[in-house]
Amino acid sequence: MKHSDAIPRLELLADSAYFTGLGSTELEAIDRLLFEKRYRRDEIIVSEGQAAAALYFIAAGAVKIFKTSADGKEQILSIVRPREAFNEVPVFNGGINPTSAQAMTPVVLYGLDRNDVHTILRTRPQVALNVIGIMAQRLRHMVSLVEELSFKRVISRVAGILLDYAGDGVAPGTRLTQRDMAAMAGTAREVVARSLKTLEDDGLIYLDKQRIVISDKGALQQVAGQVL
Repeated sequence: MKHSDAIPRLELLADSAYFTGLGSTELEAIDRLLFEKRYRRDEIIVSEGQAAAALYFIAAGAVKIFKTSADGKEQILSIVRPREAFNEVPVFNGGINPTSAQAMTPVVLYGLDRNDVHTILRTRPQVALNVIGIMAQRLRHMVSLVEELSFKRVISRVAGILLDYAGDGVAPGTRLTQRDMAAMAGTAREVVARSLKTLEDDGLIYLDKQRIVISDKGALQQVAGQVL
């Protein structure tokens, strides 16, 4: 991945929900604390159970956040994309990583050391207020995930995943394998494959160079909203 592909550091900070309301001088001070890391596709960035060292912001690429069961089954909790952050919870509360993070593509990250994050929170109350809002959004996401896994049919879960991550024929979406979608939907890859075939036969999606493209967003939204 070329360096020019990554979002410039100050631009990313200015766009981040964490630093909404800060002036240019404050952003420049935070910029001086950032460090950069690069990862290859499929490389593990953080591992569940390890101590958390930093808060990460994605400048390029996509990262999946997941948990692994004792028998090796994977559950993807979210996919983090450019201008978004991850690894917040263990950095804020000082505990170990509750999840793992893996690069889905070549990834460029900007990191803030845990101690620097705590200093920013103590000295800039606006950032602390921003964090409260972000954590509330994270909680809403987890409640929504529980609802999806508990009350919706697999094809409805798959439809919801496509609405979040597939392209629309204009802008490309995040490239997901059937294995990825199965790990997000809490089911087997074969069940995802059948669901995709049904959605394609019904004209809601189509394949374009191995990417899934939404052709009827309204109908797909109806399928995504169906419950058991």
